[in-house]
Amino acid sequence: MARSALIVGGSGQIGRAVALRLAEDGWRVVAGQRKPWVLPEGLRRLGVTTATLDRATPGALAAAVGTGVDAVIDMVAYDESHARQLLDVQSDVGAFVILSSASVYRDGRGRSLDEARDTGFPEFPTPIGEDQPTVEPGPETYSTRKVALEQTLLNNGRRPVTILRPGAIHGPGSTHPREWFFVRRILDKRRAVPLAYRGASRFHTSATVNIAELCRAALADPRTRVLNAGDPDAPTVTEIGAAIAAAYDHDWRLIPMDGPPVGMVGGSPWAIAHPIVLDMSHAEAIGYRAVTSYDKAVGGACRSAEASARAGVKFPAYIEALFDYAAEDAWLAGRGRERGHPGRSSQR
Repeated sequence: MARSALIVGGSGQIGRAVALRLAEDGWRVVAGQRKPWVLPEGLRRLGVTTATLDRATPGALAAAVGTGVDAVIDMVAYDESHARQLLDVQSDVGAFVILSSASVYRDGRGRSLDEARDTGFPEFPTPIGEDQPTVEPGPETYSTRKVALEQTLLNNGRRPVTILRPGAIHGPGSTHPREWFFVRRILDKRRAVPLAYRGASRFHTSATVNIAELCRAALADPRTRVLNAGDPDAPTVTEIGAAIAAAYDHDWRLIPMDGPPVGMVGGSPWAIAHPIVLDMSHAEAIGYRAVTSYDKAVGGACRSAEASARAGVKFPAYIEALFDYAAEDAWLAGRGRERGHPGRSSQR
């Protein structure tokens, strides 16, 4: 008999990737989401079904679980209250996989990503293992809420619970695609892009299809644990810009800037003062193998972002703030002779 899975947040970019991977693996998948959703044809052909599930409605999660499922994969759980909802149905669930975030880690001085503007950017070991200390649980920030979610489940679960901590998530269907930073510049025919920190920032990327494969691997060996969820490599911002240029056959110069952004010039969604690179050895130890790399997967994320922009989707303010071309051009003009890295030659 096919194993059954309920995905909470099944219509999101990660939820769809997980639904596809589990259905391909023979699971009977229900994608739960707050509003009615028309399944993509590929998921429908594999037998995926949908359920309306608004966790703000008392009893909604229990109703979706029904008489029992082999797994609940929660892509949108956020805080302790969501953890308590999951614990309330655990007697009817075989195992849980819960999406958290690598932002929960803190460095030796107690600094995390949440307070980086005020306390300075955290300095982590390279790579970061799952035993790296985290921020304290609480309601104050995104990361403290995620830790409260994690600890409530890990400390009180009677069923296997796998916590996944991804980095910079990418893939089709994102509502805040970091790749738009480069894609829009390509569409606007920009030929030079300044990059802070000499373009060497590394913020470990996480493809949705790789996260989905890690979900599959975790459910094949259900245990209680925490796993980092990153791509096989952590590309630099320069390498990301080159990969996206290659996807569009675009030729430009990626210009290294010493130090941090000047205003917004040189800033990007991956521009960080110190690297965040995730140790993937624990995931690999349970049999996980990445199905793609950033340079191979990024084209889909780029085309999806382009389609969303054409459809009038508004991206978050932190992304839109990165397109002050006048300031960028003024910096380039004042720099004098440029010294950069080619994104890709248009010659094949």
